[in-house]
Amino acid sequence: MSRILITGGAGFIGSALAAHLAAGGEDHIVVADNLRTGAPERVPQLPNVTFIKCDVNRFEDISSVFYAGRFDYVFHYAALVGVQRTLRNPVSVLEDLQGIRNVLNLCKNTGVKRVFYASSSEVYGEPFEIPQNEQTTPLNSRLPYAIVKNAGEAYLRSYQQEFGLEYTVFRFFNTYGAGQSQDFVIARFLRAALAGEPLQVYGDGKQTRTFCHISDNIQACAKVFREGSFINDVINIGSDEEVSVRQLAETVIAVCGSASPIVHLDPLKEGDMTRRRPDNTKMREVLERPLLTLEQGLTAVLEEWQAAHVRN
Repeated sequence: MSRILITGGAGFIGSALAAHLAAGGEDHIVVADNLRTGAPERVPQLPNVTFIKCDVNRFEDISSVFYAGRFDYVFHYAALVGVQRTLRNPVSVLEDLQGIRNVLNLCKNTGVKRVFYASSSEVYGEPFEIPQNEQTTPLNSRLPYAIVKNAGEAYLRSYQQEFGLEYTVFRFFNTYGAGQSQDFVIARFLRAALAGEPLQVYGDGKQTRTFCHISDNIQACAKVFREGSFINDVINIGSDEEVSVRQLAETVIAVCGSASPIVHLDPLKEGDMTRRRPDNTKMREVLERPLLTLEQGLTAVLEEWQAAHVRN
């Protein structure tokens, strides 16, 4: 039995990972989250899952978790996320650097075998090349959130070089699913379309993104963990199906069978990059199957929402 810590494990992606890793019953999962953006009801209610409310940015909080837990593996997913939230709270974003240092120092000192780090496509900034490759695309964003993620990757490389602490960096591109909060575009568009309300698009809607269903994200990351692959390496986690935000809105309306209009708002002042598309060759090699299409993923979200509504 392995003991696994997931920081930020009450968040959307972290809680889905906890549920997946705990499902087999052979490992014990500890979820640590300060609940600033996470929700305790997301944490799997399973006998091999323990939830602890704590803040990784406070050493006195997280150190006791490490020394009691004696973890084999750590997934460091805790972070302030969301474009608008991080733009409004840049100082809070920068405080996450302390959390990264706390986690890595404690991993080094308590015998953790490997750290898995949730980085972001935001580190790439404006597109220099498409698709965006882990090794050749410059990391050029100047936004505080991206700077922190980039610095986190540098910390991992440094701790590996100096102390031998193994790591894997997951660079997440837009991940969506039924459990995502309405702060993010797909959840917001779906709820608006189902209610017959306007779908609000910033600017002309020609900016492109790729959208990865949560099941593809979790299965890829879990396989990397279970198979011991991409040690001391970086892997993009995301779909390479590039769509404009306007096309996304149109697809959501079609999948929902909605008559909602699309309205255009003023462009965001910053943080709305023109293009996003990862080179996901590594991820495809891990999954050994096609990723879900956008239409398949949206349909899966709607079906899960409907099933939850029936249960309640």
